[in-house]
Amino acid sequence: MTPTDRVPLIGHRELERPLAWRDGAPVTCARFLAEAAALAERLPAGPHLVNLCEDRYRFTVALAAALLAGKTSLFPPSRHEQALARVFAAHPDAGAIAEDAVPGCAGPLVLYPPDLGADEWSGAVPAIPADRLAAIVFTSGSTGVPQPNEKRWGNLVASGTAERAALELPAGGFSVLGTVPPQHMYGFESTVLMPLAGGGALHPARPLFPRDVQAALNELPAPRVLVTSPIHIRALVEADVMLPALELVLSAAAPLAPELAARAEQRFATRVHEIYGFTEAGQVATRRTTASPVWRTMNGIRVVSAGDGWAVEGAMIDGRVPVSDLIRRLSETEFVLEGRATDIVNVAGKRASLADLNRALTAIPGVDDGAFHVPERADGRVARLMAFVVAPRQTKREILAALGRTVDPAFLPRPLVKVERLPRAATGKLPLEALRALEAEQASGGRLPGPDGE
Repeated sequence: MTPTDRVPLIGHRELERPLAWRDGAPVTCARFLAEAAALAERLPAGPHLVNLCEDRYRFTVALAAALLAGKTSLFPPSRHEQALARVFAAHPDAGAIAEDAVPGCAGPLVLYPPDLGADEWSGAVPAIPADRLAAIVFTSGSTGVPQPNEKRWGNLVASGTAERAALELPAGGFSVLGTVPPQHMYGFESTVLMPLAGGGALHPARPLFPRDVQAALNELPAPRVLVTSPIHIRALVEADVMLPALELVLSAAAPLAPELAARAEQRFATRVHEIYGFTEAGQVATRRTTASPVWRTMNGIRVVSAGDGWAVEGAMIDGRVPVSDLIRRLSETEFVLEGRATDIVNVAGKRASLADLNRALTAIPGVDDGAFHVPERADGRVARLMAFVVAPRQTKREILAALGRTVDPAFLPRPLVKVERLPRAATGKLPLEALRALEAEQASGGRLPGPDGE
């Protein structure tokens, strides 16, 4: 990538092709480019733009408008005032765009216009310098304070193109619906960049409930891709809804149990794939969950030795990025994920992965959601594990009995706390701060149990 390289804003060959679908009607590439150009003239001054649009199409238009205006987009990890305060403190020259007023927005805010009044685009597709700093994406903060990560346009486009190829989606067009937000790296890459660079079309909504997912998918033409998380997959599998034909279900943000993936494949007559990645590097590898535990890197990415651990490098990654997870490398392009470095717990001389424990817990029939947690102790020693579980139809005794059939007794949670729901982020991740808050509430005698009073 050199300073003279330029990369097209979209990867579609024909401007008449749809880039999005709204209410069952296509939004053409020509319309998208015209709206992006019109919006670029209305953005606030300054080199940075905080993109708070929740409508996925408007988010994408705002991203394109910022690129056309020479601005860098900032994607906060959430809309919470504390998260926004950190972003604006680090970038006091930033403006923002959103569909409505946002509490905590410290910079000049432009409300997304209901009608941009733009004519159809008739010129060539704009090309953006490949080394342009296109976006700064923040980590989720699940293990601490969210950290910024710079992303250049050439790498982002290469990532979207590589993902489409790795998932074997047709270059001639596909439709994407996401239940995850576009501001997070997974949602940004899979629901925005992949259709933008790979010739696909996106749905503007982010549906939450199974019937909303069904309705949105029915507005899209085949082949359809659902970009989601394990908790949404479980809800869809257990709901009484019939989805239209799906080419692919894509999952990330949390480990996906092979048993749940198999149920989804059978229930919806589709294939279920996972994406492995992290914000610092972006997406790295894919696998079909029911076929193999082996992850295969996307085109051009290699797993290389880095001191006592491993790192990834390649065409879509600036430099060499360390892998914080515990992996067993099989080759430069294949590996097995064995857990996160912060995910391994040692109890009574025995080691286990929290991800594996969570999989065992949520695989129990009647458990809708659940998570193990390692309580903090003042002396730094590992305390007895605790777990929070959403299981309105199961007693704690039944859950512990089922768990004891697959988990070493040393790792059985004491206590097991029933809750009405887990405070997951929009991505499906469960922030460490949320687990600590649940722990504190349970310790103080707060009302955490479900309606059966257990």
